[in-house]
Amino acid sequence: MLWILLAFLSAALLGFYDVFKKQSLKENAVIPVLLLNTLFSSLIFLPFIWLSHKGQIDQGSMFFCQEYGWEGHKYIIIKSCIVLASWLLAYFGLKHLPLTIVGPINATRPVMVLVGAMLIFAERLNLWQWLGVLVALIGIELLKHTSKKEGINWFRDKWIYFVFLANVLGAISGLYDKYLMASPANGGVGLNKMAVQGWYNIYQFFMMAAMLVLLWWPTRKKTTPFHWHWSIPLISIFLSMADFVYFYALGLDGAMISVVSMVRRGSVIVSFLCGAMIFHEKNLKAKAFDLMLVLLSMLLLYIGSN
Repeated sequence: MLWILLAFLSAALLGFYDVFKKQSLKENAVIPVLLLNTLFSSLIFLPFIWLSHKGQIDQGSMFFCQEYGWEGHKYIIIKSCIVLASWLLAYFGLKHLPLTIVGPINATRPVMVLVGAMLIFAERLNLWQWLGVLVALIGIELLKHTSKKEGINWFRDKWIYFVFLANVLGAISGLYDKYLMASPANGGVGLNKMAVQGWYNIYQFFMMAAMLVLLWWPTRKKTTPFHWHWSIPLISIFLSMADFVYFYALGLDGAMISVVSMVRRGSVIVSFLCGAMIFHEKNLKAKAFDLMLVLLSMLLLYIGSN
């Protein structure tokens, strides 16, 4: 199945996105970094929007951006608000927590998507897929105990709550993506994938610009200062590629949002390895066992999808 293979590719790209995000936030101000992320992402898609408008990109191309009026853009603005809120919480959480903790926590998102997909889209999982979900939940429970060795209490640490709330909003965004991409005949809106990805980044840029002017700039001398780092534009590049592959996968026949979302959490493999080798994080043996369970869950989902 092409859509499941694309989901794995998106997972690998997301892993590097998390690594560059962690590197960029190291002793750095969150809001300016996120603003630049939305700026670079917008610049990546602006040429496709413009060339599509001028008729230089054929409608049959995967890079074609359909033009919409308010009826289409209102849905994209809603997505922008959901994603931006999720990103803000995730960025602040990642700044204050080890990458080897945040990555596996993010693996809880597909479980939330699964519940939503079953309730909203009537998706049903087979035995192999249910086993994959169960193994992932066990891995997350073990990680909770492992993180205590680093003084992180999941019930008292506000940054843990930030990350979990970010994942709730991310799950809502994933379900909303399925609604946006599905054809009207299948109960969706049927929006063009490139148009959604391009415009939601542009809308987020203007939202972040307003946030920077109103919230960060007046208090910048009292908070963490901003400094440029080479990894900042790489956040946008890898996220844009990961989302492009993700949206393309969702648009294919038979694609299940619950499975795609779970496979994308395989990004934890890349982020975990880089957290160990680049950031020299602690308690790797215990976390590695938890990671192996996440890997096993990915394998079970792949088997169940074929």
